Amino acid sequence: MTGPGVCAIDFGTSNSAIALPDGEGVRLVVLEGTQRTMPTAVFYAVEGLAPHEEPQRHYGRAAVAAYVDGTEGRLMRSMKSILGSSLATQSTEVGAGRQVRYLDVVGAYLRHLRGMAEAEAGQALTRVVLGRPVFFVDDDPARDAAAQAALADAAQSVGFREVRFQFEPIAAALDYERGIDREQLVLVADIGGGTSDFSLVRVGPQRRSRLDRQDDILGNHGVHIAGTDFDRHIELAHILPSCGYRALGPTGREVPSRVYFDLATWHLINTVYAPGRVAELARMKSFYAEAHQHRRLMTLVAERLGHALIGQAEAAKIAVADGGHTTIDLGALEAGLQATLDDGQALAALDADIERIAAAADVTLAQAGVDRSRVDALYFTGGSTGLKPLAARIAARFPQARAMHGDRFASVAQGLGLHAQRLDCAR
Repeated sequence: MTGPGVCAIDFGTSNSAIALPDGEGVRLVVLEGTQRTMPTAVFYAVEGLAPHEEPQRHYGRAAVAAYVDGTEGRLMRSMKSILGSSLATQSTEVGAGRQVRYLDVVGAYLRHLRGMAEAEAGQALTRVVLGRPVFFVDDDPARDAAAQAALADAAQSVGFREVRFQFEPIAAALDYERGIDREQLVLVADIGGGTSDFSLVRVGPQRRSRLDRQDDILGNHGVHIAGTDFDRHIELAHILPSCGYRALGPTGREVPSRVYFDLATWHLINTVYAPGRVAELARMKSFYAEAHQHRRLMTLVAERLGHALIGQAEAAKIAVADGGHTTIDLGALEAGLQATLDDGQALAALDADIERIAAAADVTLAQAGVDRSRVDALYFTGGSTGLKPLAARIAARFPQARAMHGDRFASVAQGLGLHAQRLDCAR
């Protein structure tokens, strides 16, 4: 292996990945089953523990599964977002009165990733390259620096003696940069589960050997709209109407909508299952002109189907991403019940969000003071760039630019691995 003792970690807001330098390239570590990415999630399970016992930690998909199953404890997601905030040095309750520091949550997750990386590498890994956004915190250099320092401290606390950073859009562009013979401007579109970020990056053969690439980021802008928002809109428009969303009651008034928005918002679903909330919903039967809609809603809640329905909305979105139509099986709510979705309906449900994301590309270029005609290439990364109408809407703004799609889930990790390799060669 090139660079013994080194790995690269894409510590993402929604998902994370690990790359190991391998000869002249990099290889991605398989993290769960056959998956090369893992949800950035830690679940602290406190169910059945004695007062002196420490919570059991679950990571990634196992953490999400424990939460969905209703295990007593606390699910921690989006840990990256606390870096640079006042929460970073604070503690939070994870259940049964037990407290844990937010930075210790980050450290626990990084320790888990390091363990998997070392198992794959067959050796101790004491050096790491971590990805970082262009700005952890917008318009506050002091807090931005504090966020990077906090992440470095967390990495060192789990055994990484040397911690280096590379900007995520630079990492995403490194693979593209390897194949060009002249300087170019690349607009990196990184659209994931929670955010959509655009960065205008200068790349070229003379820049490949530069380890400090901050000056090559000419502009950066993002919006907090992405894949989870798409899933929510699909569910509200095409699944939850079967349970009474936007239905009219006997008096002609629309039934209360709060429960449906909560059921379509991932982190709020479990609040609907609280006994008091369930009893309140049961008393609302008279609000519905169609008794079967209320019956399906109560089945949804009683069987705790909320997360499964969001998963079906996501699957339907993916199924029509390249066109066509799909059938959504809602038999768990009522035998034989189905919903349908085609690409036109999906676009109608998502159009406003797609337009806001595409408009963020324009803001990025305005910040850089660069005319769109000068953009040579678009580089798409992030899971949500697989949605064809979204990529097409962005590409339409740059008809002269070459559209490139990297590994939607791991191109940043791959680029960080390339950077780790170059750092090692420069030692």
